Amino acid sequence: MTAPIPAFERFYEEHRTEVLRFLGRRLGHDRAEDAFQDTFLRALRAYPRLEHGDHLRAWVLTIASRIVLDDVRKRKPGGELPELPTEESWHPAFEDLAPLTEGLPPKERAAVVLRYGYDLGYDEIGVALGSTEAAARQAASAGVRRLRKETT
Repeated sequence: MTAPIPAFERFYEEHRTEVLRFLGRRLGHDRAEDAFQDTFLRALRAYPRLEHGDHLRAWVLTIASRIVLDDVRKRKPGGELPELPTEESWHPAFEDLAPLTEGLPPKERAAVVLRYGYDLGYDEIGVALGSTEAAARQAASAGVRRLRKETT
């Protein structure tokens, strides 16, 4: 059974603090405000097309992640992925993963953290990384293999 879609105002109230914190840690306070507004504007435009209220947190964080990646690509000619923070995190699972994933390449690290720290599906990870579901699955798998080699 799927969850009903809440009113947008309720959705916004439930997720705004987490989204702002997420964006602030990745973009800094100055750029986070604009990214925050862009995130919820995009969410508002897409909201009528939602089919159910399942995984709304992951959905809005995916939108925010895309905005972060777009911002980084605009500022860095090579389109490098941002470094994921190793400081205090807005999600407790990430705190456990941060020390383990520090040595991974950026895409593998992002895929591992998004999959196992935030419980996102590979399709959502692919979107967040600007790639495909298969590429996200491969990056997460490669990251886990690398971690296993390092811990054995």
